[in-house]
Amino acid sequence: MSDDELLAAIAAGDHTALRTLFERHAPWMAARLRRRLPREAVEDVLQETFIAVWRGTRHYRPQGAAGGWLWAIACRQAAAWLRRNGRAVISLDEIEPPRSEDVMDCAIDRVDLENALAQIGPAGSDRRLLVELALVAGYPIKEISQFLGIPEGTVKSRIHRLRQRLQRAIERGDEHDRASR
Repeated sequence: MSDDELLAAIAAGDHTALRTLFERHAPWMAARLRRRLPREAVEDVLQETFIAVWRGTRHYRPQGAAGGWLWAIACRQAAAWLRRNGRAVISLDEIEPPRSEDVMDCAIDRVDLENALAQIGPAGSDRRLLVELALVAGYPIKEISQFLGIPEGTVKSRIHRLRQRLQRAIERGDEHDRASR
C-alpha cells in the first residue's frame, strides 16, 4: 500500500494502517529528531506525531509526499515539546527534511520555498517573523499574540493573508517553471 492509501485507511479508522505507517516512517523521523532533541524527547514526539496523524488524516490532501506532511507534524510536535520543557525552539532548517531520491528536486524545492518567502518580505521583517513563528516553528496563536503584543484576531488574519501570499508565490513559480520548459 502507498502512503496515501494508508492515510485514507487511517481516516476510515484502520488501526493496522496506522501501525504500518508508523513502522515505515518512524525510523527515519526518529533519526532526524535525535539530532536536535534530547534522547528522552524523541519517543514522546513520535508518539504525539502519530496521535496527531490519527486525528488529522481526514484533513490530509495528497498534494505532495506524505512523508513531508508527516515531517511537518513531527516538527510542530518537537517545537511543542521544547516549549513545554523550557528549551529554545528549533527551526525546520535545523532538522534535515526527508531526502528525496532526486537531489535536484530537493534543491529546486528549497529554491522555490526561498523565493516564495522572499516575496513575503526580507529576513527579519515583521511578516517573515510571523511566518517563521506560526508556520515554521508552529507556535500557537496565543503565544504569538503575546510575543508580538498584538491581538489574537490580528495574528490570525495576518497569518491567513500570508499563507495566501505564499501560496500565490509558489503557484507563480510553478507557472514560470512550466512556461520556461
